[in-house]
Amino acid sequence: MRTLRLILGDQLNHNHSWYRETDDRVTYLMAEMRQETDYVTHHIQKVLGFFQSMRNFAAELEEKGHQVKYFRINDEDNTQQLESIISNTVEATGAECFEYQLPDEYRLDLQLKDITQNLEIKTATADTEHFLTSREELTEFFKGKKQLLMESFYRYMRKKHNILMDGKEPEGGKWNYDKSNRKKWKGEPEIPHERGFRKDLSGLLKEIEDAGIETIGTVDAALFSWPTSRADALSVLNYFCKNLLVHFGDYQDAMHTKEKFLFHSRISFALNTKMIGPAETLEKVIGYYRENSGEIQLSQVEGFVRQVLGWREYMRGIYWKEMPSYANRNELDNKNPLPSFFWDAETRMNCLHHSIKQSLEDAYAHHIQRLMITGNYALLAQTDPAEVDQWYLGIYIDAIEWVELTNTRGMSQFADGGLLATKPYVSSANYINKMGNYCSECKYSHTKKTGENACPFNSLYWNFLHEKRSYFKDNQRMSLMLSLLDKIEPDELKAIRERAADVIRNPGNF
Repeated sequence: MRTLRLILGDQLNHNHSWYRETDDRVTYLMAEMRQETDYVTHHIQKVLGFFQSMRNFAAELEEKGHQVKYFRINDEDNTQQLESIISNTVEATGAECFEYQLPDEYRLDLQLKDITQNLEIKTATADTEHFLTSREELTEFFKGKKQLLMESFYRYMRKKHNILMDGKEPEGGKWNYDKSNRKKWKGEPEIPHERGFRKDLSGLLKEIEDAGIETIGTVDAALFSWPTSRADALSVLNYFCKNLLVHFGDYQDAMHTKEKFLFHSRISFALNTKMIGPAETLEKVIGYYRENSGEIQLSQVEGFVRQVLGWREYMRGIYWKEMPSYANRNELDNKNPLPSFFWDAETRMNCLHHSIKQSLEDAYAHHIQRLMITGNYALLAQTDPAEVDQWYLGIYIDAIEWVELTNTRGMSQFADGGLLATKPYVSSANYINKMGNYCSECKYSHTKKTGENACPFNSLYWNFLHEKRSYFKDNQRMSLMLSLLDKIEPDELKAIRERAADVIRNPGNF
């Protein structure tokens, strides 16, 4: 039977069972489509990274003897729409069966279900063979429970996969070393240069420009630095183990104006495109830790395991449990527009300037920059979460909806009303100053709430608590902050609220 198999741009899994044997009757279909470049405005490095990774994957399949039909963005027979590309290729190849791997985005899942209903040949689906959980596993785990807690799911995953376990107990006697992962980096220890690449993608950039694709951000296409093949991805992972893991946990929440990447692995793009998998990633990192346990502490590796085994799988589980309604949740009823400086970094707030400028230049910011700088500001300014979604989904090279949406609507913007996180991730300038050096080089004072040189985060923070207090009055984790709010004198609170209103109304002035 002649079979056509679809491979999406985030399904670049070399170890998938599909590819164990070659068969001339099987054709693999891949396509660069305006459908995918245009549903949100993406960073130019994201479009380059996906297209180049897809092309490399297709070439490697062909080298192994597989039949591949690949549509480049400007090919004359590329209709740019998934349904017509599939139907045209079915006809051209004489396929009697169409198969696809289950997508990780809800919109594509719906689209492919509709497409297969219109095909007059047999159809079948396959798992992507990537994640450590099924789509429904989290839903089943929390069935009958009153609250979702990532920590309980993380412990379940540790036990299920026997990762960092000593029998039935966690290795080292503790499940979580989060309190050891909050050190401020002050110039020591020395941070090795990131494992980047110097790929010349100038030709591909011209193709994208010729196609008229609208993008954001900047790129030096002659020195493209992201992994675009499995070999690249494994190289980045190995570099992380040998050079960065030793201090990863300690400084994973730190921020610094002179260091964009600190000790972070920068493998999320490779993971989310499936060029490498979570199981092999964890095996490599833990294996290296075992071989070097005299040098590397358990707290360093546990922080990494928690992100890949706990956080990543948890976010995906929430996505499939709550979609499609999750994408429209706005429990705090926030409606303000996203400030224009999110698109050009033109703000005098040093933390926001650096975090956004880095995002525009590198299509990257680490999780605390995303959560406690850009996300914190957007929530305190009571920004419409739909606008925040669009920005995060477009600007980061690793942003795919299943992971972006849950992090933005849930963890960052509390738009799900506490389904994912038990309290909002908001802070005044005190936390930002505690975790980095942004405040020491800023025109605004991190200690002042009012006045022209007072940090906007401070007035926004107390104003947010005041405006949303009725929503949080029964939240035990917010009781301390609400009690501190009550101790602010009325005249001072009035000045704080006036300052916050000015920041929200005129963000370009700050």
